[in-house]
Amino acid sequence: MILTSLARYYRRLATENDVAGNPKVPPYGFSEEKIGWVLVLDADGLLVDVVPHLTDEKKPQPRLMSVPRPEKRTSGVKSNFLWDKTAYALGVEANKDKATAKEQPFVTCEKTFAAFRELHLELLKETQDEGLLALRRFLERWQPEQFAHPPCQPDMLDANVVFRLDGTRGYIHQREAAQALWANRLKNDEAEQGLCLISGESAPIARLHPAIKGVFGGQSSGGSIISFNKESFTSFGKEQGANAPVSEVSAFAYTTALNYLLRRENGHCLTIGDASTVFWAEADTPEQAAAAEACFADMADPPDDEEENQKIFNILEQVAKGRPLREIDPKLDDQTRFYILGLAPNASRISIRFWHQSTFGQLAENFAKYRRDLILEPPAWGVKPPSVWRILLETTPKRKGADGRLKKSDSKDIPPQLAGEYMRAILTGRPYPKTMLSRMIGRIRADGYISGLRIAVIKGVINRNGLYKEELSMGLNEETRDIPYRLGRLFAIIELAQSSALGELNAGVRDKFYGGASSSPHSTFPLLLDNYRTHISSLRKGKKAKWVKGDSKKLANWLESKVGEIVGVFDAETPFPRHLSLEEQGRFVVGYYQQRFKKYNKQEDANTPEDIEQANHLTDETDSEDEEN
Repeated sequence: MILTSLARYYRRLATENDVAGNPKVPPYGFSEEKIGWVLVLDADGLLVDVVPHLTDEKKPQPRLMSVPRPEKRTSGVKSNFLWDKTAYALGVEANKDKATAKEQPFVTCEKTFAAFRELHLELLKETQDEGLLALRRFLERWQPEQFAHPPCQPDMLDANVVFRLDGTRGYIHQREAAQALWANRLKNDEAEQGLCLISGESAPIARLHPAIKGVFGGQSSGGSIISFNKESFTSFGKEQGANAPVSEVSAFAYTTALNYLLRRENGHCLTIGDASTVFWAEADTPEQAAAAEACFADMADPPDDEEENQKIFNILEQVAKGRPLREIDPKLDDQTRFYILGLAPNASRISIRFWHQSTFGQLAENFAKYRRDLILEPPAWGVKPPSVWRILLETTPKRKGADGRLKKSDSKDIPPQLAGEYMRAILTGRPYPKTMLSRMIGRIRADGYISGLRIAVIKGVINRNGLYKEELSMGLNEETRDIPYRLGRLFAIIELAQSSALGELNAGVRDKFYGGASSSPHSTFPLLLDNYRTHISSLRKGKKAKWVKGDSKKLANWLESKVGEIVGVFDAETPFPRHLSLEEQGRFVVGYYQQRFKKYNKQEDANTPEDIEQANHLTDETDSEDEEN
């Protein structure tokens, strides 16, 4: 199903051009590769010039070019046709010895150059084409040592190169005679005939499939989804690709489509944990498919532009109300088929982390549900909603640098399996992995970092998974009688009383007692309340932190009223549970967050002291430290 969908997508891409008017994907037998330099030959085969084929960026990179597909060089020496890296095409590569590299920047590669020369002298021995003749003459006279002289440049070393005949447009591999030679070479009379699992037709079966490149963390030479290189992987005496028969044409189609999707500049690839997540759509028109793909990209990774963010928010809000997509935006269609594939590296192979297909209408509905799960008061984010990747970063440890500021989180610390399970839950609308709850709570206890995003995820998991009879509300719920939630609120008030009396401390009540209070209230809260009474007494005597500008007695009265309201529903004999379960610890921290960072005002509570809003931001650890990569 995956490969069939990719092959169909290739056929769609083959009919489309990019903004420059070039085909989006190469035809059968060709591949888009990074070419750094063009070697210009005269009719006698002399190298007369070298022309860079690089981007205009500050740090130029090789540009893509459609060339005959490369050989799969997992081992051994194999030459590409009419192009290759300098080790093959010129017989030189960069000197890796730092001690001598400055004086001698290159070393010769006789074996690889001999393979390139042999292949082309054999294939071009009867050619009458002017361009191919020039290449044959070049290979007959070129010696790797000549690289030390102009027009060759050290920057060329290890880059891929192609050839062009001086005074002509285009490249030698694009000439009609070269195309005919390559088409003849593609015919594999030795290929085993069989029934292709993708097309369902009898055709030559691919022994090896083209490499898939661009998977995050994968090998630079590429990897394979289908690969059999050991006897233990095979059965019934079949060898390599014959164990999962896919025709050469179909193998080319699905790998070319996947390589196109994996190139970040094409806008079809996101990083979710360790998985490179690609997506594409099938619709009645290319415009509808492109609109669905662009909309999904913005839902999964919201854009920086505030106007574009609002547009996506409006779409999801209307979808949540049951309005059809076509009514929201004429370019979008609920019945558009949508495909999402998560790929992760596994040595030379590529593993499928997750695969999802549905209608775009159902997908948008699930994303609206996911975004609704994260809504929290106070807000868990600023203008830009978090991407899935950003939320997964909250499962990683928060570390402080020498300056006391939080360091950027490392995406390598995201648990791979959890990332896949969480993404699958978002796409399908099914319950979130319970591991997400334990991971977030464990991280809060370990590093003490209580961010809005962590709380939003905890709230979402508890509500969607039905882990408690009463759903957690978006904002502070002062009516609920839920004990763990009220204990979190009580802990927030105790912390606020301490900061009001003593100001900011190196290690406050949360740093010392959060773990015990959230898991073993019975043994922790009596001690906390003793300290709380001391702080309230200090406030009544006029002893207060520097930031408290108003009446400290009024502040003490307000704190006392909040404590009285919170503990009013507690059992008189056993007010504090001995232990809180994982779900109860989740409700505890949600109650803490919503109480601690609640923005009070005079309209809600006439008795609210002037200093409460300022106090609630003394330890407001929001999501300012981690930026999207």
